[in-house]
Amino acid sequence: MASVEIEATNGHTSAPHKNTEKSERERKIDDWLPITSKRNGKWWYSAFHNVTAMVGAGVLGLPYAMSELGWGPGVTILILSWIITLYTLWQMVEMHEMVPGKRFDRYHELGQYAFGEKLGLYIVVPQQLVVEIGVNIVYMVTGGTSLQKFHDTVCSDCKKIKLTFFIMIFASVHFVLSHLPDFNSITGVSLAAAVMSLSYSTIAWAASVDKGVQENVQYGYKAESTAGTVFNFFNALGTVAFAYAGHNVVLEIQATIPSTPEKPSKVPMWRGVVVAYIVVAVCYFPVALIGYWMFGNEVDSDILISLEKPAWLIAMANLFVVIHVIGSYQIYAMPVFDMIETVMVKKLNFEPSTILRFVVRNVYVAFTMFIAITFPFFDGLLGFFGGFAFAPTTYFLPCIMWLVIHKPKRFSLSWFTNWICIFLGLCLMILSPIGGLRTIIIKAKTYKFYS
Repeated sequence: MASVEIEATNGHTSAPHKNTEKSERERKIDDWLPITSKRNGKWWYSAFHNVTAMVGAGVLGLPYAMSELGWGPGVTILILSWIITLYTLWQMVEMHEMVPGKRFDRYHELGQYAFGEKLGLYIVVPQQLVVEIGVNIVYMVTGGTSLQKFHDTVCSDCKKIKLTFFIMIFASVHFVLSHLPDFNSITGVSLAAAVMSLSYSTIAWAASVDKGVQENVQYGYKAESTAGTVFNFFNALGTVAFAYAGHNVVLEIQATIPSTPEKPSKVPMWRGVVVAYIVVAVCYFPVALIGYWMFGNEVDSDILISLEKPAWLIAMANLFVVIHVIGSYQIYAMPVFDMIETVMVKKLNFEPSTILRFVVRNVYVAFTMFIAITFPFFDGLLGFFGGFAFAPTTYFLPCIMWLVIHKPKRFSLSWFTNWICIFLGLCLMILSPIGGLRTIIIKAKTYKFYS
């Protein structure tokens, strides 16, 4: 094998031989890479992978986002986001196999088909990486914060422990779980995470109802100045965008489902997506609306912090968040592992091996842990990442690809719908990072590193 490859590189072999050799090697690599190694997923895998990817800890920030948006705009933006993202997700599921005999197993492959080999990579990969790595960093912070809250609630008399250590404890789980080889092998983790997300969302709104509307509750904007109100509004837009981030892994999830011309993968995939979106609605709307209704503009950036009692219930909810975020981290890390391993094996010619995988994945987990420990401003991070990268990949990149590939008739319903989504997504992308960055700057003034 090695001698043939050396000959091939020196150009001594005939072309056909070289091609079969290459395809054999590429086939081996595809069988090794996490996204394409197994295609035996079921529709319910799609359902709970999508729930785990979607219903992130972002749901706990929705009542706070509502307090910065206000009743009218808040409800409108929540509903619009749900409809638009369901529509763009449907487009991606449809586009997965739009070329007969070919599957776009990764977001950037679809991008390359739409925009060309080089441009497609430049457009999609940086944004997808920002989203996936951004989510992983934010989830490190969330996991650490929820563990800390669990510890402080269960053991209120204990010595206080720094957030840094809780983030490290949370990361230690991923140094083990990251070595599960592919998407289907994390199905159990994903199922547990999906159940947990439903559980802690229910606890969040049910405990709010139990607590009742607070005395002197106010629904006006909290900021003193008009500028502050506007910036907070922008930040809240990013928080809502962050809550719908599942599009970045949807093609990769669909790649694990078997497909034949009679039974294309889009049928089971879409069934899973619909179930997932119903769960998303059941989680998001009650938490956002009831949380804001009960606490008004005094609600914390994480609703569970506003709910101090009953202590055992809040402790349990925080533990559920930790378990859910463990699953979510893995769902978003898998495509990153796939990208890094593809580059290592295809471009840098490393041998596909367990050692390579071990090193790559441990280094990645350590990197996300380090960044999380350095910048744990949770709500500002949500707003910043939410607008900066989630808006394009979730709200309007699928629409642009649809217009390029499907070419709907000018001024038809599909054409109008896509352009409206693109316009709204662009507004979101421009406005929300401004608010998020301002929140980070304000927090950073009083923040001590590694405290």
